[in-house]
Amino acid sequence: MNQSTASLPLFKAIGLLTLSALLFSLMGVCIRNASYTVDNATIVFFRNFIGLFIFLPLIFKQGPQFFKTEKLWMHTWRAVVGLIAMYGFFYAIAHLKLSNAMVFTYSSPVFIPLIAWLFLKEKMTRSMLLAAAIGLIGVIFVAKPDAGMFNQLSVIGLGASFLAATAFVTVRALTQTEPPERIVFYFCFIGTLISVIPMFWHFRWYTLKELSFLIAAGLLANISQIFMSNAYRLAPAGQIGPVNYIAIIFAGIWGYLFWQETPDTYSLLGFAFILLAIILCSPLLQKRLQH
Repeated sequence: MNQSTASLPLFKAIGLLTLSALLFSLMGVCIRNASYTVDNATIVFFRNFIGLFIFLPLIFKQGPQFFKTEKLWMHTWRAVVGLIAMYGFFYAIAHLKLSNAMVFTYSSPVFIPLIAWLFLKEKMTRSMLLAAAIGLIGVIFVAKPDAGMFNQLSVIGLGASFLAATAFVTVRALTQTEPPERIVFYFCFIGTLISVIPMFWHFRWYTLKELSFLIAAGLLANISQIFMSNAYRLAPAGQIGPVNYIAIIFAGIWGYLFWQETPDTYSLLGFAFILLAIILCSPLLQKRLQH
């Protein structure tokens, strides 16, 4: 097997994770629009509930076999941790600039190599640590220590980031035995059962415009999750995790196009650091650093 063939899964994983980040950033646009009139608990419920409908064709095709798993406890853990992170992340989207909200969630790759090393015993190389550190510098430049950085929102955002990293690593562990579709299905199913409780406290009839944003957010989020699960099946979580940072750049573009949120010099520098972190994950560079 030559070097280019051996690198193919890593290239594919990076491509899938980039596409996942694009769809996730578009989900953020839908959530921001919905959050003007819809409460956070309802948005979280719809994001999970709508996802269940994506799997109806698979369920009809595979029958009971689709639900068969020996890792129900791990699916549950991933759903609970991911759901708590989701509440925090969606709250940040509603109250911060879109790119800043993405910064908090997508600073999770900083924690991924450490968590993957602790729980999955994955090798943690210097290049992985360097990519995570450079990405963190980019995150700080984009967010900046302004009113949105060191207050209640920052605690919620960074807490969501750490929990999201834990969820990503759990997904990596699940992909050893579970297909991506089943991983996302159980996340939606368990997430729906839990999130329906707080949603009922705020229930009302929603307008067509509100429903369109809620449904679109649910579809985009779950398709993004499938791409992400496939990506983590192809490569170690610590190695490709920093590619997630590109969602911040996508969010910055949407923020400018839809809300005239213009990046300043610090943000542009941050984007450059984030891109550098992604480049450090590239298969060719990883190969060179190993020799």
